[in-house]
Amino acid sequence: MEAQLDPMKDDLPLMANTNYMLVKHYILDLDVDFQSKVIEGIIVLFFETGSRYRKTSSTGKEGCRSQFDETCKIRASGPYHVPVTKVSACSSKTEYNDFAICGKGEEDISDKNGNHSNEEQASGISSSKDCCDIENHGKKDFLLVLDCCDLSVLKVEEVDVAAVSGIEKFTRSAKLTDDSKELENLRNQIVHELVTLPADRWKEQLYYFTCCSQAPSCGELLFTTDTWSLEIRKSGIKTPTDFPHAIRIWYKTKPEGRSITWTTDQSGKPCVYTMGSPINNRALFPCQEPPVALSTWQASVRTAAGFVVLMSGENSAEPVQLREGILSWYYYVTMPMPASTFTIAVGCWQEVKQQSFATAIQTNIEFSLPSSQVDFRWHEGICGHVEYPCRFQNPAARLQAVIPYRVFAPYCLVERCKEHLLQLIPQCLSAAYTTLGTHPFSRLDVLIVPSNFSSLGMASPHIIFLSQSVLPGGGHLCGTRLCHEIAHAWFGLAIGACDWTEEWLSEGFATFLEDIFWAKAQQQLSHDEVKAQQELKALLRWRRLRDEVQNSEEELQILRPKKESTGESSESGASVVRHGLKAEKIFMQVHYLKGYFLLRSLARTTGEASYLASLRKFVHKFHGQLVLSQDFLCMLLEDIPEQKESGLTVESIFQNWLDTSGIPKPLLEEGETWKECQLVQQVSGEVTKWIQTNQRIRKSSKKKRKQDEVIFQKVRHRWCELVVKQKYVPGYGDVEKFLREDQAMGVYLYGELMVNEDAKQQELAHKCFATARDHMDVSSAKVVAEMLF
Repeated sequence: MEAQLDPMKDDLPLMANTNYMLVKHYILDLDVDFQSKVIEGIIVLFFETGSRYRKTSSTGKEGCRSQFDETCKIRASGPYHVPVTKVSACSSKTEYNDFAICGKGEEDISDKNGNHSNEEQASGISSSKDCCDIENHGKKDFLLVLDCCDLSVLKVEEVDVAAVSGIEKFTRSAKLTDDSKELENLRNQIVHELVTLPADRWKEQLYYFTCCSQAPSCGELLFTTDTWSLEIRKSGIKTPTDFPHAIRIWYKTKPEGRSITWTTDQSGKPCVYTMGSPINNRALFPCQEPPVALSTWQASVRTAAGFVVLMSGENSAEPVQLREGILSWYYYVTMPMPASTFTIAVGCWQEVKQQSFATAIQTNIEFSLPSSQVDFRWHEGICGHVEYPCRFQNPAARLQAVIPYRVFAPYCLVERCKEHLLQLIPQCLSAAYTTLGTHPFSRLDVLIVPSNFSSLGMASPHIIFLSQSVLPGGGHLCGTRLCHEIAHAWFGLAIGACDWTEEWLSEGFATFLEDIFWAKAQQQLSHDEVKAQQELKALLRWRRLRDEVQNSEEELQILRPKKESTGESSESGASVVRHGLKAEKIFMQVHYLKGYFLLRSLARTTGEASYLASLRKFVHKFHGQLVLSQDFLCMLLEDIPEQKESGLTVESIFQNWLDTSGIPKPLLEEGETWKECQLVQQVSGEVTKWIQTNQRIRKSSKKKRKQDEVIFQKVRHRWCELVVKQKYVPGYGDVEKFLREDQAMGVYLYGELMVNEDAKQQELAHKCFATARDHMDVSSAKVVAEMLF
């Protein structure tokens, strides 16, 4: 049992008591103010009683902890939901009409447009003084705990859902009385009936969520906030069953909030976006952060005309003018997902249009799935997840090789996106479909985010953020990164990890699949060329892993840091993410690389065709659910006899790959084999040639040097590495420009500037950091500061 949570440690606390109450739907109604750098408004949360108080769930499945024995029996994970609906001054009738216009969902897939225990918890989260003791009901008021940080909470109130016109259809008895206790029970009954409506009534469900969100208050609730949580109680309410199941929170964000970044785009226009930070969305809205809290959402966002609002949503929102100079954007999601996957970006984005409609149609035909590859994905079957309008059960969606997509960018990057990105998207989407089958999401927006974005890309439901750094790298860099992010639609979003410490289940799979997708997207390549390309990438990744293992803390190299406790939480549902607040962990790639090499090793044992068939089966079985490592490994070992014959077991994989630091033993033996690859030998020869060229440059004229400099700069980050390594002073301006414009790739370069102990280079590093610091991602700035000071 761990000690009580120390806020000075690097573990991220997940405070929400999800075992007592579980959010099923959020409705956000927000105003974005770029002058004050504040997002302000209302969030309405609809709850179900949690697993500790619920006799049976709607699906008969609870929790996400997989218990497995020698036969690898796997229990399916529990249901999940997320919020977002419109709360505005307009009538619910108007709201419903707006929804009917833009909420096409799956009907037109071609459309482009808190009780805590008094005992110390195993997770390291201590009990709250104000919570009731669940073993002695009635002694204290029940305390609802939400994850919350860097927010100003103004008011919390209970919503009188019983006051909504026509809501009687969701009650077992339409007769209302004046008895307050009976009214409280009736309100909670209405919410229960609403959140458990069948999937085919999703439009009606969203409409009534909207109506309920606009219902009057029936009393304010007591609340307090601390560093990591918002605690809410109602005087006299002792249990979660009796606690209000629909609450409205009035709040506003803070400019320094760690979930959102206020900055300017590459054209100098103001913008704001969620950054996928270690604290996820708790500085954007009060929520339940543990992965088990799967929910749906609706959101209305108002901002000044001229701005475009992009968001995780199934509809391609079109703005509605509320008054002169003010537009409103509305999005919704019907597939339950963790609140951490909610993403928003507001800026003066320009849509990058297709060259011609005929080109787009031809692309769809060219990359459609060959009929010879029809397999289990077409079979009608019962999904294992909680009920929602699932694309895997939609015949039209199952035939859709390329989902509708849009590209957005700052004005100054539109032409570059046309040149490098636009034509790659249908190729990569179709390659992913050919590999894994039905796209889990109905549409895709791709946004080129500002230069201070801290990584090359980030995937969220219906939207991908890409760094501008991938655009100058030609088709290969842009295409492989796009493939990586598209892979997250299946691994990381449609299938999530029960425990966030098992990041390899998302990043390892995406890294492995990016090679598979990219090979299929490059249809002109032969089998031997694809294999050579992948062998070269494997060697580069092996060297990167070796370097990272040599230069990082051992405890950060373990893919299952909680080991046998992975997936467990405290009695209330609270837990921690081990090392979740450690800034340097964000820039480590160990969970990408070790996960990739594990999957690559398993694929080599069985053969790629059999292995990919198992992946498709895994997707079919577990989409819409949360998993642990053993869920995948058990299914694979049972499904492919060759794996068992090789002596592999779940325990041996844990021991060799997931539960230990360093390079896995099976991988050490493989390191030398890649050197035999012809492409690797070709690259080695090219490196030798440029080393010799560099030596000649030092003896030649400045004119000659300028000619070769142009060649080098075609790959900017490699050029900057050479400038730093060779202390080539005329190239320092390029390094400065790179650190300013390519922050997603530049963090490591600060280390290179400092490690040489050259006064001019260290001065350059300090100068660049001083200029960029205020605009950098918080974690990036912290890591660089540790290098420099």
